[in-house]
Amino acid sequence: MKGNDEFGCLDNPITSEGKPPNPRTPSFGQQSPTTDGVLKPCKKSLVRHLSLQVKSKALDIAIGNGYEVENCGAEFTPIIRSGAWADIGFRTRMEDVYLRIDDFTHDYGLKKCADVPNAFYGVFDGHGGKHAADFACYHLPRFIVEDQNFPEEVERIVASAFLQTDTAFAEACALDSALASGATALTALVLGRMLVVANVGDCRAVLCRRGKAIEMSRDHKPNCNRERKRIEALGGSVYDGYLNGQLNVARALGDWHIEGMKDANGGPLSAEPELMTADLTEEDEFLIIGCDGLWDVFRSQNAVDFARRRLQEHNDPAMCSKDLVDEALKRKSEDNLTVVVVCFQSNPPPNLVAPRARVRRSFSAEGLRELQSLLDGLGN
Repeated sequence: MKGNDEFGCLDNPITSEGKPPNPRTPSFGQQSPTTDGVLKPCKKSLVRHLSLQVKSKALDIAIGNGYEVENCGAEFTPIIRSGAWADIGFRTRMEDVYLRIDDFTHDYGLKKCADVPNAFYGVFDGHGGKHAADFACYHLPRFIVEDQNFPEEVERIVASAFLQTDTAFAEACALDSALASGATALTALVLGRMLVVANVGDCRAVLCRRGKAIEMSRDHKPNCNRERKRIEALGGSVYDGYLNGQLNVARALGDWHIEGMKDANGGPLSAEPELMTADLTEEDEFLIIGCDGLWDVFRSQNAVDFARRRLQEHNDPAMCSKDLVDEALKRKSEDNLTVVVVCFQSNPPPNLVAPRARVRRSFSAEGLRELQSLLDGLGN
């Protein structure tokens, strides 16, 4: 599964067949030619979500005891390479979808970011069917690029795109009940040195910074204290780790068909993403994005260590993605498996040499000589 731009596990990402219907006006999703013949999305088709009136806040990234990702070298420019792999695993059907675009703004007809690295990646883990995952994979990035303020207000626009995708899917389901389903979603946007990760659900993104795993997302499980408080405040409940006894995630796109989860005024199941941002530095080596099937059998640091060794061997992010999936299968992951690996350097990760600790002697040199003499005497 190689190539610069990739839709993973979509039935037909290019033509209109196989895509969920959109209830919007006919102009939505159409493309209009520019003077040079390049197609670009029609901005007039964008329907504004109420969240556009609210400024989103990105979360600080805590590493260890209060350490925050800092700006460590404005001269660094990431060299983006990526690869992906997906496997149905031990399930009877595949409900994961991924998106891998190494040249995001060019492929969507924008020229605002043409002079800086820009890329977009996503993993969408469907449940109760694949329609919500397919819908989000196709429409969510378009809500981002069609915003007239992109890329100046990146964090707010990305957060709004999640909510607009969720609302659009609700309208689609109202027209065709067969689409009823849900999906967790995680996206990663790279603009220059800025990395923006947005997440709803239990997919996860982990950044490798000089061998250290930095979690760029938090799993949204119903039994987490923060999520439980939010759920209960909105009239929901958590039973045996499940939201309202039905879903094992606290945030997701879709699931409008499940009673008591969502309505026009909100609900305990949220589609609002949690955002984390970081300024990439020369110490940032790669990013792993994976669905929960990977993280069921890998800890974050374990996955980084494993991927780092593989990249040192072959320096191929596509092969590394497959290596992670194959290892997860060996470890008996019971879910669909989807992994995207994004490298920020052209060279493989360097070998890390731990500094030698200074040896503190408890004996003086003279004392050691006397002890040696004593031992020699005993030997004779």
